[in-house]
Amino acid sequence: MSMFDHSSPRLLEPDTEDNLQRQFLENKWTDGLPVVLPTEKRVAAMLAATSRKPDEVVGRMQPTEFRGPWEYTVEKVAVNAVMAGASPEYFPVILALAASQVSARGSTSSSASAMAVVNGPIRHEIKMNWGTGAMGPYNHANATIGRAYGLLSQNLQGGSEPGVTFMGSQGNNYTYNNLTFAENEERSPWEPLHVQKGFKPTESTVSIFYGCRSVSFCLGLREKHWREHVRDMLTGIDGNSAPCFLLDPITARQFIDRGGFDTKAKLIRWAHETAQMPAGRYWDLQLVQNYVYPWATFGQEPMATWLKAKDDELINHFPESGINVVVVGGETNGYWQIMGARYRKTVSIDDWR
Repeated sequence: MSMFDHSSPRLLEPDTEDNLQRQFLENKWTDGLPVVLPTEKRVAAMLAATSRKPDEVVGRMQPTEFRGPWEYTVEKVAVNAVMAGASPEYFPVILALAASQVSARGSTSSSASAMAVVNGPIRHEIKMNWGTGAMGPYNHANATIGRAYGLLSQNLQGGSEPGVTFMGSQGNNYTYNNLTFAENEERSPWEPLHVQKGFKPTESTVSIFYGCRSVSFCLGLREKHWREHVRDMLTGIDGNSAPCFLLDPITARQFIDRGGFDTKAKLIRWAHETAQMPAGRYWDLQLVQNYVYPWATFGQEPMATWLKAKDDELINHFPESGINVVVVGGETNGYWQIMGARYRKTVSIDDWR
């Protein structure tokens, strides 16, 4: 048997709860925590929440570019949704995440994680949290949808085993539920994320980001030196990632009051122009050497132009197209952060109802 053989029977033999939990754990089908056992009755209830057929192919996923992608069906996604403790009404969101084909258990030695942002009416339908504590463990939908995304990525791509199919040197605690939350559209002074990505406000979507290994954290915007403070924060985002501003509504309004950024596009343009670094120092970063430099030598822009700059020449090292802004939080205070997270794609949830 190949060390990469993660095949399993569709049904296990009946056994005690303890023995089955042990079997799931020993077969590395879990995230190390107990799971809800996916009985036929529970899986059937999950499948009833979508009009798609159980044997319909949802997508393909792989832990690394060197492993062949594994194909998975609606039923297999349902099994992992049950294991995560998700309610059936969450299933279209989980299917949309699976359909993204972006693995939340990708193998990077830098220990990347995913981030999932839900927009549209489904936020209300399934009672997601976009206010106080939205990025924490306090909401059942946020928590279990994100966990299901991790479990389905792990199990349906052929495994995620440290030292074998996962090489994250330190690991990443965000991968327990992959920073899954909803955007606070009602309190945002700007258009929602999914509208920026070409969807209608009435559509429900989930947007996937990848990275989540560097973060700068702050409280509000000071009157005098806020521009310099934000510039300092941007230098803390790893050079192989992209800044995603995660703003409490209080801070979002401060960016309008003090910067005049009455659209997200204006804030993004300013962040692009503000994030500067001497070219020599930028190219000396190890992550940049490992991942950005090869693309520059292949002629990919704007990296190829950065490579031509003199060592002391300032370069704007985050392309404008890679910067994003999401409003989340309950206005208990103006705390906010810049997450190093590269946008991957936005997927319709309505397509999977």
